[in-house]
Amino acid sequence: MGQSFVKNYMHIVFSTKHRVPLITPDIEPELHRYLGGICNSLNCQSVKVGGYTDHVHILCMLSKNIAMSQLMQELKSSSSKWIKTLGPDFRNFYWQTGYGAFSVRSSDIDGVVRYIENQHAHHSEKSFQDEYRAILTKNKLEWDERYVWG
Repeated sequence: MGQSFVKNYMHIVFSTKHRVPLITPDIEPELHRYLGGICNSLNCQSVKVGGYTDHVHILCMLSKNIAMSQLMQELKSSSSKWIKTLGPDFRNFYWQTGYGAFSVRSSDIDGVVRYIENQHAHHSEKSFQDEYRAILTKNKLEWDERYVWG
């Protein structure tokens, strides 16, 4: 086959270190745009970015030319450096060490977009930890609570 075709939609989830609620309403939209811009600059087309005070969700199309670990390194390091330039309230901003990255079927994209758009309403009833456990369970992953929240 002479031509390569790749379409890898990924739902990425990661939180602030210790789930500290540092993503305030005044920086949230700008942070989401910034994260989407990082994805786009790495040819990982951003579809939707959202989240809540202590975590983010990113739906993007993973480029065939970049490893997930490289995308995550760039997303976290660049955005963390950028947030710290927003003032002294953010000088101790850090992302958690790990992340979740889950493949999404093309037919499920609209549902994931709606899910990301409704994060604020969703988290009026459910904590990030409960949400993340549900995502891990839905994706048939096993985990150890001692290592998930670092």
